[in-house]
Amino acid sequence: MGLEGKVAVVTGAASGFGEAIARRFATLGAKVVVADINGDKARAVAGSIGEAAIGVKVDVTSSAEIETLIGRAIAHFGVPDIVVNNAGYTHRTCSVLDVDEASFDRVFDVNVKSIFHMVRAVVPLMRDNGGGVMLNVGSTAGIRPRPGTTWYNASKGATNLASKALAVELAPWKIRVNAICPVIGATAMLEQFLGAPDTPENRKKFIDTIPLGRLSEPSDVAEAAVYLATASFITGVLLPVDGGRTI
Repeated sequence: MGLEGKVAVVTGAASGFGEAIARRFATLGAKVVVADINGDKARAVAGSIGEAAIGVKVDVTSSAEIETLIGRAIAHFGVPDIVVNNAGYTHRTCSVLDVDEASFDRVFDVNVKSIFHMVRAVVPLMRDNGGGVMLNVGSTAGIRPRPGTTWYNASKGATNLASKALAVELAPWKIRVNAICPVIGATAMLEQFLGAPDTPENRKKFIDTIPLGRLSEPSDVAEAAVYLATASFITGVLLPVDGGRTI
């Protein structure tokens, strides 16, 4: 599907959506940099993929660490053809008045500023290499916000809109930019999103709002990433992977 020999960098790839994307890309022939703040887990995932992957520890809120990450990618595999900005963070579902400033800053640093750092690090390389693909993992929260996650909603709204703006600005350089917008999935952040213990009863309350009747799975997001990475005439799209939630 057009990934043979491509070089992909995936952040937040030690688990959840990012891990599924990294693994799926590798099965389709890509060379993958598994990047995560948990370096040990990133290296373990890369090791299980094999020679087509390396694991790199990175704090995506640091411009210096993003520069180092891209340098490692180039040294091992070459200039990235695809970057997936998947690393994410949320404050716990609660009243907007109960979110402290440190949590607000962390949400925007991980979800939005990390993309700023990545654009500055990788876009000049993609431009000079004839093009590329950037996929940003946004959220249905940036399309259909819900109470209790106001600042997370806002960060994903910024991610979604930045993806559209980047798509327009970078198109002359043959760099496509799209956003994947999943509904809640059974990832490490699920309890934060629920704002309650992850019990069958609490899951059911949210699942009842999804027409197709289940949470998103990492494989759903991975297949969306493959489509957007290979659909050569698609740019500036916010693709809900949500079982009909935003309808």
